[in-house]
Amino acid sequence: MSYTSQPARIPGQRIEPVVQGEYKISSDPTVVLSTVLGSCVAVCLYDTEARIGGMNHYLLAVGGTPGSREVKYGAMAMELLVNGLLKAGANRRRLQAKLFGGARVTASFASIGEANARFGREFLDREGFEIRAESLGGTNARRVHFHPASGAAWLMVVPSSAVASEKPPTEIPVRPPSQVTLF
Repeated sequence: MSYTSQPARIPGQRIEPVVQGEYKISSDPTVVLSTVLGSCVAVCLYDTEARIGGMNHYLLAVGGTPGSREVKYGAMAMELLVNGLLKAGANRRRLQAKLFGGARVTASFASIGEANARFGREFLDREGFEIRAESLGGTNARRVHFHPASGAAWLMVVPSSAVASEKPPTEIPVRPPSQVTLF
């Protein structure tokens, strides 16, 4: 792992937010997917040969009604992400994963983050996707930037007090280099 104070700038870069209950897929080399996570989990899947990837952001590991298509639950979020990548040209055997989130940012979230992280790991393991990097658990929120065309990810630890209801802040304070990890 190497450390940097901020993600490398990509000429013409476009930051696209991935909020709770969403997923996005892109092969555009200028797109960077971004999210802020507390107890939620984001899975980044990518195929470096096809140069395509995507990110989801699920709130709860399990739940919903039978047949529900709500992306806020892990199973649907994962199925939509995987199927969307395959439809867009990714090869299932080459998909690799990076997994983020699952923190316990407040006592009221008890074991939600832990359950979300466990679900993500178990799903990826069951489906045979290699986890190339992960940052899970703890008590701090995270901001994640993911470059889907290359699979590169940047992580910034956000103090829990800076995140309210896991919505991306309008401005992120600059952190010392030790706060950002490049995967």
